[in-house]
Amino acid sequence: MVNYRELISSFTEEEYEHNLINLHIHTTHSDGAADFKDIVKQAQDKGYKYIAISDHNTMSGYIETGIKSDILIPAVEFDVWCGYVFCHLLAYGIDHNHAAIKPFLAKHRYETNRNLIRLLPTRNLKKLIAAIHEAGGIAVLAHPACYWALSLDRLFGKMKKLGLDGVEVYYPYGRLRGIIKFHKREHVERYADKYGLIKTGGTDLHKEILEPIKLKKHHTKH
Repeated sequence: MVNYRELISSFTEEEYEHNLINLHIHTTHSDGAADFKDIVKQAQDKGYKYIAISDHNTMSGYIETGIKSDILIPAVEFDVWCGYVFCHLLAYGIDHNHAAIKPFLAKHRYETNRNLIRLLPTRNLKKLIAAIHEAGGIAVLAHPACYWALSLDRLFGKMKKLGLDGVEVYYPYGRLRGIIKFHKREHVERYADKYGLIKTGGTDLHKEILEPIKLKKHHTKH
């Protein structure tokens, strides 16, 4: 049985940057344009070591396709609030058949691809993180530099106390919708180190073609 905490903890910035690992991908099972099976094939053809398809609030891609691959890490991206901050929480390595996680998965399509509906989640963050752990997974905060958080330090500290395992650092942080960016990637990395969080990364792909991560080391605009 795969120890996903140990596996994901071993991934390096160079592996993300050199397009060997991408742990944030969406398909037509939520609001992405890519076919689930085709993304796996693209990753295999391009020599990726690991990918994670993390559709919003659903694991229907895994359930309906039944696809299994040595490079595919099971994942889902949950919408949830942490106080006044609307967050996306990535769950890696979970068993979608586990009774603990089923209540948190989408009950209908609107919960996977409609922005307004997704802004109104009723998931309890503490219970969600506990369920992710019970289902054998780890909980990772997605793209935190994009959040309306006054202090990432306080946000990370609060979520760490609730059981947060990691944070998405290696992410192409540009300006949200081309207009604004609330925090910088180095801030995310600094607080990840402070709280001993696993560092992950991915492109947050919503297109059909698997693309390079293109880390913005100098925080340039789009």
